[in-house]
Amino acid sequence: MVHKILFWGGFGIAVRLWQLGIQMRPLFDRSHIIAYPIYAAVGGGFGFWLDGFEKRQFRYVTDMKERLIEKRKRVAALEA
Repeated sequence: MVHKILFWGGFGIAVRLWQLGIQMRPLFDRSHIIAYPIYAAVGGGFGFWLDGFEKRQFRYVTDMKERLIEKRKRVAALEA
């Protein structure tokens, strides 16, 4: 979980650096330095959401797999 938050937080900072590079503005201007933590927090929040989403999807797929296995066992028992 932590690695996803850190990765996406770093990605948010990279987006800010890229944005300033495209605009050809100074990367570390004192008046706009607050934007880096904001971009990192938004990226980290996305990473946190993505981790929860992935866990929910794995749980859903596991439940469906178990249901299919049980159904196949019932069908095999009826055919036997």
